[in-house]
Amino acid sequence: MSIAIDDRPATASTAARAAGAVKVYGSGDTAVRALDDVSVDFPSGRFTAIMGPSGSGKSTLMHCVAGLDTLTSGSVFIGDVELGRLSDKELTVLRRTKVGFVFQAFNLIPTLSALENITLPIDLAGAKADAAWLDGVIDTVGLRDRLSHRPSELSGGQQQRVAVARALASRPQVIFADEPTGNLDSKAGSEILAFMQRAVRDMGQSIVMVTHDPVAASYADRVVFLADGRIVDTMDDPTAERVLDRIKALGE
Repeated sequence: MSIAIDDRPATASTAARAAGAVKVYGSGDTAVRALDDVSVDFPSGRFTAIMGPSGSGKSTLMHCVAGLDTLTSGSVFIGDVELGRLSDKELTVLRRTKVGFVFQAFNLIPTLSALENITLPIDLAGAKADAAWLDGVIDTVGLRDRLSHRPSELSGGQQQRVAVARALASRPQVIFADEPTGNLDSKAGSEILAFMQRAVRDMGQSIVMVTHDPVAASYADRVVFLADGRIVDTMDDPTAERVLDRIKALGE
């Protein structure tokens, strides 16, 4: 895959970023400006949450930075690779090798075992799993005794653990999680968030998570707040109470 390099020096501490990101849906009088000149860095080895009211642009930002959607103008990068300069094939390869995804709907293959689901991205890339890393991932999410089970034989929380392990297995540069606990009860959700937190702190992963839940955001190292397609605030070392207060203020 050819590499499109940013004009400024690459920084090893940035897993992903947006620069002057604009996303407009529609045209004319019906145009909706989902992102309005957003510039933000997502540091390596950190857990970042993106929050904001409904329609604030938080999911659009994540999807564009992850290469799942394209910008109207501006740039997004995974490391020092500008996604807008890649061909469709190059973008597919980058998403498969450099990016992990965790979605609300789990997105597991029902005919595959838990282990086969975990290693699927690696298998599709024609690569070989790092056995020591994979063992560490499986132990981190507590799935050792469920590896031969298919998704239908697992609880919702266990299925999402498989999805998290799948995202971690290829040791991606960054993991994007879109409402990863949205379909889980509070106990299972807390377990998943704790696993993600451990992946960052103990395994050096970089995670960007979109959530509407102040409790979920409190597991992150930093929260980025959006409103009307713009970043309006950031918060380090968040607590659920501080995040809730900030979200309430945005809604006023």
